[in-house]
Order: sequence, then C-alpha cells, then structure tokens
Amino acid sequence: MFKEFFSQSKLSTTLLLIAGFAGPAQAAELNFCWKGGGGYTMTGRMSLPDAAMFKTILTEEDITAFKISGYHKGQLVGTWNSTQRSKDSTWHLRFDPAGMLFLTGGRFASFASQGWNADGDVANCGPSGFGFNTGSYAQGICINGTYIEDSSIAPDTPLLATLDPVTPDCRNTAAVSRAARP
Repeated sequence: MFKEFFSQSKLSTTLLLIAGFAGPAQAAELNFCWKGGGGYTMTGRMSLPDAAMFKTILTEEDITAFKISGYHKGQLVGTWNSTQRSKDSTWHLRFDPAGMLFLTGGRFASFASQGWNADGDVANCGPSGFGFNTGSYAQGICINGTYIEDSSIAPDTPLLATLDPVTPDCRNTAAVSRAARP
C-alpha cells in the first residue's frame, strides 16, 4: 500500500512539474497601422493563440480579441471591438501569419479581403460606429453608417502586422500599409 501511494504521489508530482514548466497558454499580440487617403488612418490590435501563428491562413474564427481605432488628421473618429459584434455586424478576416500580412485586393468576402464592421458597401458600421473594409474596389472606412470615400486607397495596398507598438500617424513602425510598387 505504501509503495502504491508513493508511485501515485510521484506521478502526481511529475505531472505538476510538467504543467509548471509548460506554463499557461500563450497568446500572440499583433499590431497594425493603416494609412488611408484624405488624412485617415487606423490602428489595430489582435490577439490569437500562439499555435495559430503556425496555420497557413487565419480567419476571424482564430482571433480571440480584435480592436480597431480610426483617426482623421490625428483625431479619433471611432473604434470597433470584436466584443461589440451583433448578429448584423460584418466580421470577415483573412491573415497570413508567415508574411504578417492581411490579405487584400480580392472581391469582398473572398479569400483576399477584410470586413471589420463594414460590409462590401462600407456602410453597415452602425449609426455611431466605425468599420474598415477591403475589396476589389478599394480599402476604406465607414463612420456612423457612411462610407468615407476620401479614405479610400488602392484595393491591393499591403496591410502588414507587427509586434511593435503603433501610433495613429503610422510613423513609428515599418509595418504600415503602403502602396504596392509598380
């Protein structure tokens, strides 16, 4: 009986040590900054399990937290957080973790597009809302249920993520949206 207790106790201690060394599940925290037209910018942050970084393409289903903040000439114009989603909210995300790149330039709601509280018309962000969309026409933002055409940039403009912090003017990091080179 003593031998059986000792074996179980040893096994329990070993399992506790293994669990202690493994530690809690880690989460990757990624930032991004988008430079639109007309003085509009957007910053964002998303969280996902570290293991998701090894997938080929991530979707909204892989993201555990997501927030965007829009600015016009440095002044906050709106925010959206995935926890605010309603059944009518657009939530479409495609991200390549190997390239640290959001996929852009494709038809809306396709493999290469984004819809963060903004549908294909960039107009369903709500009466006091904010949203972002990429599709085959442009990348742009929605403020208070209205597409802000001045914010639009080319649909295939790369949108990169970084581990570094970002600022509303998108000046403090190399990982910002930038025009594709001809």
